[in-house]
Amino acid sequence: MTNTYRDVGVAGQQDEEDFVDILEERRLSSDLGFALRTFSPQLHKGSPPCSSAELHRAVLESQYLRYVTKEVAMETGSCEQEVREEVCGILGEMSQNLQLRFIRLMAYMMTKVFKTVFSAIFVNVEGLNMLQQATQENPVILMPNHRSYIDFLVISYIMFSYDIPVPVIAAGIRKYLFDFEETSSERPKPSQQRCRLSLPSAFCLGFHIKALAGMKIVGEILRRSGAFFIRRAIGSDRLYWAVLSEYVRTVVRKGFAPLEFFVEGLRSRTLKSISPKLGMMHMVLEPFLKGEVYDITLVPISISYDRVLEESLLAHELLGVPKPRESTMGLLKASSVLQENYGSMHVNFGRPLSVRQLCEGKINRCQYNLTPRDLPQKPSADVQACVSWMAHLMVRIQEEGSRISPWSLMACLLLQTPATVLTEQGLLWHRLTEKTLWLRRLALDFGAHLNWPEQIPDSDVLLSTLALHRTVVHQKAGRVFLVWGGEPEGRHPVSPEEGVMRTAAAALMLVSYRNQSLHVFVRPALLATAMSVTKSTERGCFL
Repeated sequence: MTNTYRDVGVAGQQDEEDFVDILEERRLSSDLGFALRTFSPQLHKGSPPCSSAELHRAVLESQYLRYVTKEVAMETGSCEQEVREEVCGILGEMSQNLQLRFIRLMAYMMTKVFKTVFSAIFVNVEGLNMLQQATQENPVILMPNHRSYIDFLVISYIMFSYDIPVPVIAAGIRKYLFDFEETSSERPKPSQQRCRLSLPSAFCLGFHIKALAGMKIVGEILRRSGAFFIRRAIGSDRLYWAVLSEYVRTVVRKGFAPLEFFVEGLRSRTLKSISPKLGMMHMVLEPFLKGEVYDITLVPISISYDRVLEESLLAHELLGVPKPRESTMGLLKASSVLQENYGSMHVNFGRPLSVRQLCEGKINRCQYNLTPRDLPQKPSADVQACVSWMAHLMVRIQEEGSRISPWSLMACLLLQTPATVLTEQGLLWHRLTEKTLWLRRLALDFGAHLNWPEQIPDSDVLLSTLALHRTVVHQKAGRVFLVWGGEPEGRHPVSPEEGVMRTAAAALMLVSYRNQSLHVFVRPALLATAMSVTKSTERGCFL
């Protein structure tokens, strides 16, 4: 029997769908049998099946790329064949090569890792059922929030588990990290380009994932698992923009597979939502704007962690500590992450949204009829405004769909206590418990969704939460203390400078977890602030 988790909805009413732990069945059955089971997803009905090689060929043969190739050749005075070869090199560096046998390999490895690291992975089955239906009707764009390096792995793992087409994923390459010096007047040949890919992998789980994708074998596994790679610093490189936009449009137009990208662009180091980046958003919507597809479905996805795997790394990055050099040895050292418990995570698949309905009355697509589809066209002001609005809407829906953990509420309260008190005197445990339960009621009144377990006493929930985050705080003699740098009891003597750095890192970890619940309180707080500075005779304007 499947273990279910019911989320507590607004004002404590249980009006939310059930969440199911997908790891429970995995713990009771063969991992190899799961990876080798029959995988029969329902494909997009609007277009015939297409292989990665056929997709690659369709991009190269597109009229749009032919046009841009000629334009770039004339602008730079280069031979058209040379520019064409550069296009092939860019596409070869970029494109995915999705293959089922590598999906099975990743499914086997991910099952091993997830069962070790997480106590549960909860997903909402109703959202998955709607997604499964949507993939058959229109091109689907998956838009998860980005809080950890393993976000994309979790999404693909869930899709495979429920017989939904595995997505192709846009993943970043770290700027121009080539193994040679490039002058401003000399563009590297495609054959010279050797870059380190910035992608997640199961083996490091919160260490420097970029090191993995730079390794030839692992990078190829990721590519064949559906990842396509995008340079982070494209700038004004017209040719690269053309190849990327045509590749994305072709994936969407042909319904090759669901396309997944992080609308925030980068992983949030503070666990707060980041203002969306609009470049990829424009690309995925262009086939609809040009009338090449009838509709596109956007699926916002909210991923919530009890404990983020990179919590310590993120805190030290915010303090300005440079990352260790990416290396195989560093990768092996990162295996210690597998010894830790990171609690549970929730993946909430939002209701699919029709781009056609979202754009109704906001844009006029007639402008695209005045220019051939194969020619580049700058979006009008109303299109840019609509795309920006949709991107911000996705971020807002991601926030509303997230599940706030008890630890996030506790972090809010711990940060109200001076650091010297937390490190020297400690905060009374019963006082922290009372305040956390009060804040819980307030959050529910404001419409928050909590992952507070049912049928477990509140005191036990808070104690288990404290134990889960023992690298940040610990309890002693009825008081809660801030831990220095993840060394509970301060076993090793440290210098004053190192002590300050460790305390700051622990405090920043608290700040990051507090940020997970900011979206619940920020609007009521703004209203309360406005009312507090308004004369009592004028407060009626807020009603």
